[in-house]
Amino acid sequence: MTPLLEVKDLRIGFKTAEDTVENVNFSLNKGQTLAIVGESGSGKTLCCRSVLGVLPKTAQIRSGQILFTTGNTNTDLLKLNERQLREIRGDRISMIFQEPMRSLSPLHKIGHQVSEVLELHRNCSKRKVKQDVLEKFARVGFVDPERAYNAYPFEMSGGMLQRAMIAMAMIAKPDLLIADEPTTALDVTTQAQVLGLIKDLQVETGMAVILVTHDLGVVANMADQVVVMNKGKIMESGESRLVLSSPAHPYTKKLFATAPIIPETPEMTPPVAHDDLILDMHNISKTFQARSTSAWKAPVLIKALRGVDLQLQRGKTLAVVGESGSGKSTCARIALGTEKPDHGGSVKFIAEQNAEPVEVQSLDFASKCAFQKQAQMVFQDPYSSLSPRMQIRDTLTEPLDIHAIGTKSERSDRAQEVLQQVGLDGNMLRRYPHAFSGGQRQRLSIARALILNPKLLVCDEPTSALDVSVQDQILTLLEEIRDQRQLSYLFISHDLAVVARIADEVAVMRQGLVVEQAPPCTLFANPKHPYTKALIAAQPEPDIHRPIDLDLVALGAGAPGSWADAYRFDKTTIPPLTEIETGHKVRCYA
Repeated sequence: MTPLLEVKDLRIGFKTAEDTVENVNFSLNKGQTLAIVGESGSGKTLCCRSVLGVLPKTAQIRSGQILFTTGNTNTDLLKLNERQLREIRGDRISMIFQEPMRSLSPLHKIGHQVSEVLELHRNCSKRKVKQDVLEKFARVGFVDPERAYNAYPFEMSGGMLQRAMIAMAMIAKPDLLIADEPTTALDVTTQAQVLGLIKDLQVETGMAVILVTHDLGVVANMADQVVVMNKGKIMESGESRLVLSSPAHPYTKKLFATAPIIPETPEMTPPVAHDDLILDMHNISKTFQARSTSAWKAPVLIKALRGVDLQLQRGKTLAVVGESGSGKSTCARIALGTEKPDHGGSVKFIAEQNAEPVEVQSLDFASKCAFQKQAQMVFQDPYSSLSPRMQIRDTLTEPLDIHAIGTKSERSDRAQEVLQQVGLDGNMLRRYPHAFSGGQRQRLSIARALILNPKLLVCDEPTSALDVSVQDQILTLLEEIRDQRQLSYLFISHDLAVVARIADEVAVMRQGLVVEQAPPCTLFANPKHPYTKALIAAQPEPDIHRPIDLDLVALGAGAPGSWADAYRFDKTTIPPLTEIETGHKVRCYA
């Protein structure tokens, strides 16, 4: 059988440097899924971009062939000109890029950008095009496809934008889909549904898939073949059942050893006491006004949060988990005072034990500056959160300048000190962000958050963009810093395996409500709410014998009106958050 795609002896380099990708070989048959696994900088994405001819301008393909076969036609993609490649891109071969915010135009509505694929490659009416796009939006998990169609990229979260990118790549039903970390920004329930959708399309159309990922659980659920890369070379390749069950190369074994998993028998710990709070959020609601889809209609009111109560004990980690749009990041912004809650909500910050609480939402400018010295944030995207025009020294000392702390020499010494605390060399201060890897940039983001010696860190998906080995290093770093400094973390995440490791208490959110709250050991050993059960069932594991149960995921991740009577809620009727055992709360009718 002739492979659909065959890559032979591919070598890629930059300018006069040595090969970045060296003698890479792999092939893929129609209907199969090939997973390319490895750390950041291993050459995975370069190999995939070379298939579509979208490499950086300074990259050089020094040798090799990329043979694409459909019907009786065998084409070397490396020999095609730009016009010939444009006819293939988006139609015969599609790609889901990792960073949706950079891949979508901020000036055009999302629906129009997805429609463009069909308008370019299919002879369809505008009505049929919109119908197909709305149908695909529904299949990738948009609750309101019409609203998503008319939204601009800046009006949607990162996870929602990634859904739009997935819809764009699959709308034309290509022969080959290249998915570069397609589910990194997605919560686990949406990830499970999207992986199920890709599998369904493969059955329907015979589509082949190249899956670039660092998530071994996704590999176990999707791949027929696996290629493991490191530093531009293939370390190990073969059938997924063989590579995953019995890895032979030390590098592959290392990847497996660092992959986070939910423990089968979590260590039992007592419930977190709430006798020394650093943060107390009470009755927090937040309503946003979104644009109407028509000039003749009233603006749409969106309830992002509905009566949320969260308490963070000093020196502990409270994790908030849930799908995109559940209100997690809104909670984080309100906790830091960058958003104000609706009337009746209260956010109290207690800097020291027995100190007078500070009402964060009522602070004047001077008081807010003092508060922000003690409460800092680590952002999700290490690439966007650092200015590309500032040296690291200036990035780190800027908060000290703003708060008029120390002399210029003392600020420089402090920057060097905090850089060493996060495991980087103090000699790196004069570098720019582009000179660092993704993991190093996230360390720099943590260093900037620590420069003012805060007491509270809000971490918004701090490891979601990182490969498993770097993720393990960042989690270890966060744990060490927390224990050394007695820091308190409000940790926003959709990765339950990460939460199981770092959290002392977990709050599960759905549609602006906390639906279950408990210590990790209780939550993972004895989940009660159908949505919590769906989150746990949707967490992919690096074991081919334990696939995701899509039926259980669909049940819990479906509309709240479809749940059992004890848990069902809607816009007007909401069950209370009931304590069913010490430290374990579930939103249900007793």
